[in-house]
Amino acid sequence: MTTIKQDDLIDSVADALQFISYYHPKDFIDAMHNAYKREESQAAKDAMAQILINSRMCAEGRRPICQDTGIVVIFAKIGMDVKWDAEMSVTDMINEGVRRAYTHPDNVLRASILADPLGARINTKDNTPAVIHYDIVEGDTVDIELAAKGGGSENKSKMVMLNPSDSLVDWVLKTVPTMGAGWCPPGMLGIGVGGTAEKSAVLAKQVLMEPVDIYELIARGPNSTLEELRIEIFEKVNQLGIGAQGLGGLTTVLDVKIKDFPTHAASKPVTMIPNCAATRHAHFILRGTGPSLQTPPNLSDWPEVSWDVGPSTRKVNLDTLKKEHMLDWKPGETVLLSGKLLTGRDAAHKRIQSLIESGEGLPDGVDFTNRFIYYVGPVDAVRDEAVGPAGPTTATRMDKFTDMMLEQTGLIGMVGKAERGLATCESIAKHKAVYLMAVGGAAYLVSKAITKAKIIAFPELGMEAIQEFEVKDMPVTVAVDTNGESVHTTGPAKWKSIISDKIRVEVV
Repeated sequence: MTTIKQDDLIDSVADALQFISYYHPKDFIDAMHNAYKREESQAAKDAMAQILINSRMCAEGRRPICQDTGIVVIFAKIGMDVKWDAEMSVTDMINEGVRRAYTHPDNVLRASILADPLGARINTKDNTPAVIHYDIVEGDTVDIELAAKGGGSENKSKMVMLNPSDSLVDWVLKTVPTMGAGWCPPGMLGIGVGGTAEKSAVLAKQVLMEPVDIYELIARGPNSTLEELRIEIFEKVNQLGIGAQGLGGLTTVLDVKIKDFPTHAASKPVTMIPNCAATRHAHFILRGTGPSLQTPPNLSDWPEVSWDVGPSTRKVNLDTLKKEHMLDWKPGETVLLSGKLLTGRDAAHKRIQSLIESGEGLPDGVDFTNRFIYYVGPVDAVRDEAVGPAGPTTATRMDKFTDMMLEQTGLIGMVGKAERGLATCESIAKHKAVYLMAVGGAAYLVSKAITKAKIIAFPELGMEAIQEFEVKDMPVTVAVDTNGESVHTTGPAKWKSIISDKIRVEVV
């Protein structure tokens, strides 16, 4: 019988969560780099370059890959012969590990977890509690698989109860385009099939813990129906042309994982969960010999990738910008922003709407006239940082507020990630505003363009407070121009056609 000490589990959880906040798995980096080398779409290639550069910077600086440092998900296999030397429950020990990881002074991680989700939605301030799945198994060890799952990708999870005769492939190909780009492709798709509705979701989440190995599978050939489906879905999803960040390109997914479980004869439960470009997971086993700590990778594992914005890049001074200056901006064009912009996301927009509707007006010091808003919830700064990692959040969530903001606040531009809805694009065109896209999964790289930051309203909202950032050459892409044309519509359509033509030529 093995005795596991309380501090050994706590320390192992805390260490693993710190580790995955700044180290991508090597298999993921290799897959992203291979996709980068194969990519023919310049916009997608540039996005992947930023993701790879950001990853290396985070590994060197030990700061979060993404500002969304995730909700913690644990799969714990507890041996039946394990004895605990502990005063806390296993759940409390795991949550204490989470607490210590997310409040570590050298690498503070963003607290994103809100209690009372249907009510006040108050931040727990330490990212607890974790979502924990237990399995009691034979043996005398504690086996932990652990992930930090970002909200942007988790929000794109899809569940369906298919008929037994329905095609899984057809459902996936119909569903992936509806997910948009908010899950920050290229990433992985985890698909759970069978059991009951909730079991399929757990399977989909668990299979995402597996390493990227699709090209090894293709090289050796499939040995089962599941492996045949993995290859088929991988190839057909990439033929959709969605591409990195939804800009259009050859690679939308780096791998497809499928896990199944016996199910009722009348059922075929399916859940599909994407992993984003900030894929973060780790594994450790406690054997009663002390904490199990992660082994740092060699920085030589990261490829040397450079990214040059090019001589045609437009440089913009936000402090003097007016609507008429943006009329010739084109979708897909790279822009470097300098000057001051305000931040705000879900909670801030809801608060702004309430203040305007009540007639109270915006707080002192908050003026959006001829200004841009950046949809971001940054990590707290450490050491000499102006702000911690500060990549964009999914802009689509702000669509419900956009017309109000453009109509009533004087706002002329927005910065975020992913696509905007049709009605929002029409509102942007009506008000001759623009929407710019920063790369999701490049949060630390983006933060290096932020030279100053200060909270100017709603400090009680924590990471959702309104801040004023001063930026220098912040790289963004024109995603929706003043005519309402969206690169997230034109890019994938173009590349789906290009890929289709290539396949047609190969067949002939």
